[in-house]
Amino acid sequence: MRLFGRKGEEEEPVGPADRIAGFWQWWETTRPELDAMVAAEDAERLSETLAPAVAAVHPGLVYEVAPGRNAIHALVVTAAGDAELRSLAHRWAKAAPEPDMLWEFHPSRQANPQALELTLSVGGFEFALDKLMFGLRVPPGTIRVDVAAYHPIFGELDEESRLEATLLALDWLLGEDDVARWVGEITPATFQPIDSVPAVHLPAVVADVASGYEDEQWALLEGQTANGAPLIATARYPLRPVDYPLYDQLITITLPYAHRDENGLPVGDSLTALRDFEERLAARLTKPHAEAVLAAHLSAEGTRVVHVYADPTGDAAIHAKELIVSWEEGEPRVDVASDPSWSADAPFLS
Repeated sequence: MRLFGRKGEEEEPVGPADRIAGFWQWWETTRPELDAMVAAEDAERLSETLAPAVAAVHPGLVYEVAPGRNAIHALVVTAAGDAELRSLAHRWAKAAPEPDMLWEFHPSRQANPQALELTLSVGGFEFALDKLMFGLRVPPGTIRVDVAAYHPIFGELDEESRLEATLLALDWLLGEDDVARWVGEITPATFQPIDSVPAVHLPAVVADVASGYEDEQWALLEGQTANGAPLIATARYPLRPVDYPLYDQLITITLPYAHRDENGLPVGDSLTALRDFEERLAARLTKPHAEAVLAAHLSAEGTRVVHVYADPTGDAAIHAKELIVSWEEGEPRVDVASDPSWSADAPFLS
């Protein structure tokens, strides 16, 4: 049995933590009724009961009741691609009770080992995943697989239905998070692409691409400021919010430096001091309860700006504020803001 949630109309005027706690209190109270509904395969009642409870956490979240990996059923509450809500969905799952024989809980759709055995109705047609074919391409210099999807029924469907079926199939084959990590352009096709392969081969192709990025890597980029001055940036690569779903707090550390070249970039003692600062910062971020990642730093016009993304319940902001006390070249600053979509680092996202 697989059910998809409906969005609610209003959000209760309480904080996210309170709404999440309220959901799990409701779950504990309502659990016997929910168990009876799934046992009776009463999809309509289950939908009417679950939909308002999930919408009370946030009206933009989408839920799904699916077969579990270890339990009989999985309750999935997902942001469905909305980067602003990803951390909320993961906090919902983090607060969930321990799974049991009947229920487990996930903040994103999970890969289904039996995906190719599934068939669903799309636009009145049978959509069997074992008939799905993919044209796969990895553009040079990218870390993503572009997918052109073809199914014999696609010629009978409208564009929206073709795309919806393709996205659902990708989630079942790879899991929603790996789709976000490794899949690039998605094109449903009404004609079978040249050199297409059965859908069963997609996970192996993605795993091959992913194997090249198992170790920590950094990318060096060059650009210009709004004033036209040279800018040098170093960013983690790949850099993806999906890898750090609870890190929705942006910590910006601004460090003026005294020794610069004619382009305003750090040299000499300043470059040494900046490297030492970032080494000490990285060491702090590996401590228990820091729960943060150094995402990127930018240098231009006598200033280095360091971006750290962190779990706001952790200690990363405290560590940053303690570290800047020792900075001796100008007045350093730490700014803390909420940035669940990582918009401040949008140019560096992979």
